[in-house]
Amino acid sequence: MSTKIPRVPVREQAAQERIKNFEEVSYGYNAEEAVLEAHRCIQCKNPRCVKACPVQIKIPEFILAVKNKDFAQAADIIAEDSSLPAICGRVCPQESQCEGSCVLGVKGEPVNIGKLERFVADWGRKENYYNPTKVSTNGFKVAVIGSGPAGLACATDLAKLGYQVKIFEALHLPGGVLEYGIPEFRLPKEEVVRYEINNVKKLGVEIETNVIVGRTITIDDLLDKEGYHAIFLGSGAGLPKFMNIPGENLNGVVSANEFLTRSNLMKAFDPEYDTPIYVGKRVAVVGGGNVAMDAARVARRLGAEVYLVYRRSEKELPARVEEVHHAKEEGIIFKLLNNPVEILGNEKGWVTGMRCIEMGLGEPDESGRRRPIPIKGSEFNIECDVVIMSLGTSPNPLIASTTPNLNTEKWGGIIIDENTCQTSREGVFAGGDNVTGAATVILAMGAGRKAAEQIDVFIKNKFGKK
Repeated sequence: MSTKIPRVPVREQAAQERIKNFEEVSYGYNAEEAVLEAHRCIQCKNPRCVKACPVQIKIPEFILAVKNKDFAQAADIIAEDSSLPAICGRVCPQESQCEGSCVLGVKGEPVNIGKLERFVADWGRKENYYNPTKVSTNGFKVAVIGSGPAGLACATDLAKLGYQVKIFEALHLPGGVLEYGIPEFRLPKEEVVRYEINNVKKLGVEIETNVIVGRTITIDDLLDKEGYHAIFLGSGAGLPKFMNIPGENLNGVVSANEFLTRSNLMKAFDPEYDTPIYVGKRVAVVGGGNVAMDAARVARRLGAEVYLVYRRSEKELPARVEEVHHAKEEGIIFKLLNNPVEILGNEKGWVTGMRCIEMGLGEPDESGRRRPIPIKGSEFNIECDVVIMSLGTSPNPLIASTTPNLNTEKWGGIIIDENTCQTSREGVFAGGDNVTGAATVILAMGAGRKAAEQIDVFIKNKFGKK
């Protein structure tokens, strides 16, 4: 029966309408659609989807509850392993994780696990169902640096174990990349992000904003003066990379990080906010990941014609298939197998265009993707007013540079013991993008959960029980 039910389609805002606003693209499932999709799950005895989930959500169990129309039970099951279900249901790359491992996907369409998780989370929010109770404190204090996915996941699990947890956030709003990096039309801030962060606070987690660790306070201060028994570094990777090509210092060249932060965190997309953001008539976005898609789609909504320039073919695009599909629907012009060699400008120092070279694909490199090779004599120009560089990020060096004996990789990543998540400093743990480089929300959450488990082991072994 389940294998004969076609995958339930997801309703979406029409492309020609959504390029005029920042409202959410996907409407998600209603109750009837969710129950029907849940009937497709065959309840595997050895569920590969769970193993593929970085936070190990009991996927068949919550889907069975949805099938039985017991949405409260489904919410309870998800809450055991995830504090950010509405966020994950929207932005996780399910196609390469849980859904990518679904048995139904071998010969047909996998169960739409992501949209089912989103439905349950949205139901819980609308019903105000999630009201966790604070666990009595065990007397130990843990500081968490950064309120992004890794920090929130770590803080949640530690709070449930009775630890007194305080998150220190550099920006004026908590959420990290959830707040500053992902556009409103993919992840609503007030409705979803702040609601789920508030649920973390209900567990007793304190969040202090506008604290720049390494300047306002140091890691040594937290350990030696503030009395914290352990620290988790979940500060992410917010330092943008550039190509170091001629013209990169022209006015109109920005990183995707800056562009998206201005739009998302500082509300540049909202006319009521006085935040300047310049797109001109034409924008060229360099890169092919999810961040590049986000920047391109934001620029499109701000009224620009948008080119996305990527040095490999569509097959090698690292962005989610769904995001690529949406970008195409919205009129983003894909300039694939092209690579910038120079940014062009006028006598006043403003961008006027970008010189590119066509690329061919050679043998696979260490990433497993075919290596792009420039084709001699194929240079051409693209007219544009703004160039947005989306070439990946690395960790901000501030914490490492102000923390003695904290070992890092050459590229800036914090070195940890993979088994214990502990850094070269005793009692200091790390996980997420500041260890691996830029990755996904759910992988950062998985790292935060593992670190919480190891922090608990460390404190019990070193300090015993109070």
